[in-house]
Amino acid sequence: MATLKALVVDDASFVRDLIKRTVRQRFPVIETTDAQNGRRAQSLMSRANFDLVLCDWEMPEMSGLELLQWMRQQPQYQDVPFIMITSRGDKDHVVEAVKEGVSEYLGKPFSPEGLSKKIIKVMGRRLKEAMDSSGKSLDGPADAFKESAALLTQKRELPETKKEPVAATAGKNNPLLTGGNAAPDSGRAGPRGAMSVASVRFSDSTLKSVVKDINLTEVRVIAKRDQAFPGILDQAVVDMEVAEGQVARLNGYVHQLQAVDKRQDTDFVSVTIRFVDEDPKKLEDLSRFIARFRAGGR
Repeated sequence: MATLKALVVDDASFVRDLIKRTVRQRFPVIETTDAQNGRRAQSLMSRANFDLVLCDWEMPEMSGLELLQWMRQQPQYQDVPFIMITSRGDKDHVVEAVKEGVSEYLGKPFSPEGLSKKIIKVMGRRLKEAMDSSGKSLDGPADAFKESAALLTQKRELPETKKEPVAATAGKNNPLLTGGNAAPDSGRAGPRGAMSVASVRFSDSTLKSVVKDINLTEVRVIAKRDQAFPGILDQAVVDMEVAEGQVARLNGYVHQLQAVDKRQDTDFVSVTIRFVDEDPKKLEDLSRFIARFRAGGR
């Protein structure tokens, strides 16, 4: 029986469901409620008490930072753990969140294990006692659902890739654009004749790629096969430059993996990422990138 309450706040229903499923499977003593933005979360928190808040940063109506600021001003929530879960992982944003009283910071995309560790860290003894009282263990084996899902989305073992900032994927540093082995019809030319480059981040790797096609629903990128590839339905964050020095970070999941050539030893793989953001600002950034991408193809 659940004895603790957690509030999950994110404008993307896919991410909310992923967080709730992880919490439910790993910590059955925690009951989850969700909200699509900070304003809705604020309303829920005014009517009921929660023991943990897991919140996105960029959301319409009220951001995660604004919710955190309001929360720390409420006597009943001054010490309640707040985990910020966001694709904004640069130092300035982390420092800003820490100053406002964030308990922990988890970057998107995240793994269920990474999320679980953060929850255990901020909940501490209270969570352990609740689990012990229910006869559950924090060190218990993985559940059957997770094991079945792992079989369906099993990753191909490829050489490990080092995470790099998005700037490192542009121009001559991109493996798709060097060595004279560009993917066939692998991307449109940009304003200066360069391909539209995207960095696709997963929980344990970064895929360097070029954009093949994009719309408001999904992006299809082409990547060299010698990188670490994700599994179907894995979380992803797509970093795309929408203006000089300005990067949009769009949340999504892997919808499709497909060989570019109809042969087993193909050098390139097509990866389709379905977007899940419902934030108008992110949709505006995406529209700007699409406009640049289409203009570059003419």
